[in-house]
Amino acid sequence: MVNIIVCMKQVLDPEAPVSTYQVDAEAKRVLQRGVPPVLSPFDENALEAALRIKDTQKSKITALTMGRGLSKALARKSLAAGANQVVLLEDSAFEDLDNYATAFILAAAIRKIGKYDLIFTGREAADTNAGVVGSGIAEILGIPSVTLACKVELSNDKARIERVVSDGYEMIEAPLPVLITVSNELGELRSVSLRELMAAQKEPITTWNTTELGIQPSQMNRTNLVNVFIPQKREARCELIEGGTEEELGGNLALKLRGAGLI
Repeated sequence: MVNIIVCMKQVLDPEAPVSTYQVDAEAKRVLQRGVPPVLSPFDENALEAALRIKDTQKSKITALTMGRGLSKALARKSLAAGANQVVLLEDSAFEDLDNYATAFILAAAIRKIGKYDLIFTGREAADTNAGVVGSGIAEILGIPSVTLACKVELSNDKARIERVVSDGYEMIEAPLPVLITVSNELGELRSVSLRELMAAQKEPITTWNTTELGIQPSQMNRTNLVNVFIPQKREARCELIEGGTEEELGGNLALKLRGAGLI
């Protein structure tokens, strides 16, 4: 049996109108009014990668998510899609974490879960777009990691990964266990029927906090968030460069750029 762990994050809906977003400057947080949270679409890509492996060979999929005030309905969407169990890491301390703390806590939970062959994460979270937590988990666990996968196959205790690069694709083979961050090119999470969603409501969910994970506050954030604000847009200025010939136009442009201190 292939043991798979998929790390998933609950985020503000990235498809919601801009008008629903607000910044709480005092709390240094971004809020969303009138729109329920969603699973990060990139993490849904990761779950789909795990399900495709389960389609071809016997597998156990554990969906792992962390935060505060987590929606159990969202967690059960993973069960409805085909995950075998869900583990929620829920604690007041699991809010507004930096990338290191997030990776550290997820790695601690993965160790507690036990045996694993594959760990999937999205290429990045849909709210911060940092794209470093997956590789951070692999570093803490001391296992190899491969990023931006668009196809994953298993054979003879090895993962064969097709990953996205700037000019096409490349193939990488890695021994198990391995952590793989999944790119959106792999495809969207399969549709879930109402019957599957209703059946998932009856499934139990495991919940762990800092005490059960054996985590101390000193092991949390290593960065200090200074400010959260909406960038101010500056009006764009367009200036036409005049000249009778191409050479004159080029010379005038160079003089203008030099005068502005750009060259």
